[in-house]
Amino acid sequence: MKQSFICPRCKGYLNVGEHIILAAESKNGEPGLILFNPELGNYTTMKNPEFKTTEGEKYEFYCPLCQQKLAADIHDNLSHIIMIDEDKNEYQILFSKIAGEKSTYKIVGESAEIYGDHHSNYIDFINLSHTK
Repeated sequence: MKQSFICPRCKGYLNVGEHIILAAESKNGEPGLILFNPELGNYTTMKNPEFKTTEGEKYEFYCPLCQQKLAADIHDNLSHIIMIDEDKNEYQILFSKIAGEKSTYKIVGESAEIYGDHHSNYIDFINLSHTK
């Protein structure tokens, strides 16, 4: 299935080839780019080896096009992007900013699909009916 991922602010496309590309910043202000796998629930990432990430540390994610923060409104530990599937259906994608924390939510209307071993960390903030 071919999906597009876009910035909720500028509506620019964030995926190229087999990766979603986001700008990231560590708590001490170190910037870097992180490439995410577009398959929801696949937590494989790529980055420059010089951009060090630490398990359990929170990172801010930004659109590499407009440089706006991709923060979710519902919780400070979640980021937000939009996914559009091949049928032009639009979904809100929320994912954890915490390195090593596997929590992703695909939201449409009043329902959500949840992914990751740590999804229960934020499910109470999603406040929707959900399927897994």
